[in-house]
Amino acid sequence: MTDPLFQKACIVGIGLIGSSLAHGMREHHLCTEIVGCDLSQDVCDKAVSLGVVTEAGPSPSKMVSDCDLIILSVPVGAMSAVLLELNVHAAAGAIIMDVGSVKGSVAEAADGLRDDLYFVPAHPVAGTEKSGPSAGFASLFEKRWSIITPLENPSTEYKAALTLVEALWQGLGADTVQMDAQHHDIALAVTSHLPHLIAFTLVSAADDIESVNEKEVVKYSAGGFRDFTRIAASDPVMWRDVFLHNREAVLEVLGHFSEELAAMQKAIRWGDGEALEKAFSRARGLRREIIEAGQEVDLPNFGRDQEKTIEEE
Repeated sequence: MTDPLFQKACIVGIGLIGSSLAHGMREHHLCTEIVGCDLSQDVCDKAVSLGVVTEAGPSPSKMVSDCDLIILSVPVGAMSAVLLELNVHAAAGAIIMDVGSVKGSVAEAADGLRDDLYFVPAHPVAGTEKSGPSAGFASLFEKRWSIITPLENPSTEYKAALTLVEALWQGLGADTVQMDAQHHDIALAVTSHLPHLIAFTLVSAADDIESVNEKEVVKYSAGGFRDFTRIAASDPVMWRDVFLHNREAVLEVLGHFSEELAAMQKAIRWGDGEALEKAFSRARGLRREIIEAGQEVDLPNFGRDQEKTIEEE
């Protein structure tokens, strides 16, 4: 058995991602001791009782003083406040890693960190619609992508921190890739943020159509609408912050989508079957590429276990 990468880690925000990290790090012997922090004392108590962490409390200042790894698994809107607290209380040499799905605003928030703290932003493209410390499981990140967006820091110490963070994700079974924060935010606006916005909007629209009652929406939910409701069940606070902190990229992608939607509306209105078939064939081809890239399986219901359906954040 190889030595663990870290001696003591603190996970700030013990929800789905945070608890899954704790389970995975423990199962793969990546860290000797794992403690937690969450604003909710009930969440802290639950995480300890479940064995997710050995100790937990609501204040990061009391939990991080002797940690060599601090993981921020909180909504993007809370990052600045947590980083300010860590800047005072984190141990010299600590590696701080966030796991949010917006990187540009988080990198800006880390500008004021002490020189002896090493912030390495990361984003595991994995998750489920479930939340809380009981939702986590060790295999969540296996064969998923973890995107690392390093800060511009040429120091030897920072490069060593970056190497450790990459080894951590690979130790959890994830594939890793590095890119700059701006590129990450536009890419995720296309592949994750806009699909969630569409899901939230479609489900809300279905609830507003007076000629279709709620019982019919539930009773006749076909596979497509059912999958939209699964996406729309994601944490509303987390997604509120995603759209507020990645607004420029989302608005750019939303503009392109609006143009495509207008073209589809025109084709349907004028009975342009050729345009519709061309658009649908292009979409089907992309679906095929996703399967070939190993990001999905070509099986009924996409081969998904109904209790552990994976949906990217």
